[in-house]
Amino acid sequence: MKTIGILGGMSATSTQIYYRELCRLTRESLGGLHSPELLIRSVDFDEIEKLQASSDWDTAANILHEKAVALERGGADLLILATNTMHKVADEIIFGMSIPFVHIADATATAILDGGFRRPGLMATAFTMEQSFYTDRLTARGLSPTVPDADDRAETHRIIYDELCRDVVREDSRVTYERIAQGLIDQGCDCLILGCTEVGMLLNQGNVGVPVFDTTLVHCEAALRAALQ
Repeated sequence: MKTIGILGGMSATSTQIYYRELCRLTRESLGGLHSPELLIRSVDFDEIEKLQASSDWDTAANILHEKAVALERGGADLLILATNTMHKVADEIIFGMSIPFVHIADATATAILDGGFRRPGLMATAFTMEQSFYTDRLTARGLSPTVPDADDRAETHRIIYDELCRDVVREDSRVTYERIAQGLIDQGCDCLILGCTEVGMLLNQGNVGVPVFDTTLVHCEAALRAALQ
């Protein structure tokens, strides 16, 4: 098995999910006492979040590039970035690196297309929903993503940063997310992308009326496939 380098901490809560799911998937795939070969570099999200809020993406990219290079030097055979939002600067993060990079949006698009769907709803941070770096990548694969309206985008974003990234799960927020998801379905979406690595703490196939693509789980599956090739 190749060693998966995980650049995480954005948030630490979702990076814990990555570790748990990669262990589960490896055990299910290989059986016995198998577990994945991992290197994890978890950054201080407080620093990254402040840079996001001030739109200082260049500094954030430089910090994460340094950590990614350290993972490569430490023996990682491939790299994943355990966050959707910071894929905005993915090209800068992996600049000059020689190991493969498994892009979360590409993995998600492949899973959606393999399922026969074309019109995904997207719930994520405001950066991911409102800027083009993510939706353009989906559109390039032939998908037609839809995002919530402005008020619902703001509330989706607030719940991520004020609650989920802090490992706070509130039932009223779950109800809010279910309402927003249903609104996307009512607009004709045939599936739903949980496009922030924490959104799966509130939504899953059990409380959404269309097929759900949890980017954290899809990303883990794609990373493990790459590690086992």
